[in-house]
Amino acid sequence: MSDPVSAIIPQSKSRHLRSCLLCSLIQTSNDFRSIGCPNCEEILQLKDNPDRILSCTTASFDGVIAVIDPETSWVARWQRTAKYARGMYAVRVKGRVPEDVEAELESRGIKYRPRDQSDQD
Repeated sequence: MSDPVSAIIPQSKSRHLRSCLLCSLIQTSNDFRSIGCPNCEEILQLKDNPDRILSCTTASFDGVIAVIDPETSWVARWQRTAKYARGMYAVRVKGRVPEDVEAELESRGIKYRPRDQSDQD
């Protein structure tokens, strides 16, 4: 049985894709390096930071959702991405943000919800 991501995204590109552990946006490592994460850059500071990209993104994710109009999409609401940028999002990511990021979120009064669906609402 083939991988559903490879059925959608050419295999030559899929091995370079990573998903943000905080918002689940999918981009290439090069995109995270050149522009950071359009949703989480203020907190994660991924731009031009390869070590941070490795610790705050993952190549291990399941499913892909295209979010074209986040504010009106029921899928975006379900995935908690309705206030995020348009783009491709993972349904579930494997991994957690580093402890320093969790501490930063807590200091801002933001509750961290892992994107691996272990914290179902």
